[in-house]
Amino acid sequence: MTNTVLLNNLAHQDLKVVTRFGAEFGDNVSSALAFPTEFIELQKEYPILFRKNPETQKFHATVLLGLSQGENLFLNPAVKAGWDAYYIPAVIARGPFLIGFQSDADKNKVPVIHIDLDHPKANSENGYPLFLEHGGNGPYLEHIASILKIIHQGIALQDAMFNAFTELDLIEPVDIEIDLHNGEKQRLVGNFTVNEEKLMALGGEPLEKLNKFGFLPLAYAVISSMTNIRRLTEIKNQKK
Repeated sequence: MTNTVLLNNLAHQDLKVVTRFGAEFGDNVSSALAFPTEFIELQKEYPILFRKNPETQKFHATVLLGLSQGENLFLNPAVKAGWDAYYIPAVIARGPFLIGFQSDADKNKVPVIHIDLDHPKANSENGYPLFLEHGGNGPYLEHIASILKIIHQGIALQDAMFNAFTELDLIEPVDIEIDLHNGEKQRLVGNFTVNEEKLMALGGEPLEKLNKFGFLPLAYAVISSMTNIRRLTEIKNQKK
């Protein structure tokens, strides 16, 4: 259940949010949505994979965080924030906050910040305050605003990116097979990635189009990120 409301500095002056990550906050997930606006950062630490909605046939991007359901190999209570990586995927870093929309004076839809008051990180006792004592957004809320901007802009960009990749036949299925030190074998299916050979073979107008709209570095970020599957395997082996 959620209790999502528009955030404002009067009703929520005393509200605080825990900034740590852990299973007790619902962060024990094996994958999370990812957005083109964060691919460059994500590819440094996580595998970026594509999945297809069977109903709409639309692609969306995810990052792989674990190799088993409900497993997040980046959760580590021994580190300061509870997350053992430099960059945290925006959809997780946002915590209890969401993007909403309301109409301005010209009846244009503008994004605003909402919060789930029933989220385990939202409370009135522990964590960072959202507002300054005498009004105005606190530093943490400004940080959240920047994270929500990544998500908002990423949602606006992703359909055009996937359409471009699809038109050029760059998306291919990929099955991931993992052998662990204890002899266990795992196979992840239903994922897609960018075909590196087809991408490198592009020239002329198709290549220019990808570059013009900023999709070329995103395609290479997805390809590069696949090496992080080895990192996930090493982390899991160490925890076994």
